[in-house]
Amino acid sequence: PGSSVHLYLPSSADPAESFEFPAASAALPGATGAGLLVEDEGAVRRLTRRVLEARGYRVLEAAHGGDALQLVLAHPDPIDLLITDIVMPGMSGQELAQRLLAMRPGIRVLYVSGYNDDAIRHHGALGAGTAFLQKPFTPDTLAAKISEVLRGGER
Repeated sequence: PGSSVHLYLPSSADPAESFEFPAASAALPGATGAGLLVEDEGAVRRLTRRVLEARGYRVLEAAHGGDALQLVLAHPDPIDLLITDIVMPGMSGQELAQRLLAMRPGIRVLYVSGYNDDAIRHHGALGAGTAFLQKPFTPDTLAAKISEVLRGGER
């Protein structure tokens, strides 16, 4: 039971180069706010947090909706942005956003998902004009989308 994946890479006599996470040369305009990152995949959550922090954002992070709501209740300072996966166990990103917006009406929301935009919209998960970013994304793509959402380009 299960799957096997075989990955064949060309051999090289050269030593492997180490990869360094690119640092932002400067924080983005408006990158002084706080964001709540909710992502059930630990590796994706950690990488996204590093991207956000490297660009000047303060980040609260949660693995699922229940943890996110607890964080918000315990965090008296403003939260400017919710970045949430759409499909998570227990509580969807949409349900989380609805609950969070009832508690803190001014928060902007950016949905992310490994499902493509067309599939999500086709099933009615997100309305037109809703901020969405397809996974996987690059650090620059994420930063640009966040900047757009915080400027009010999408709701």
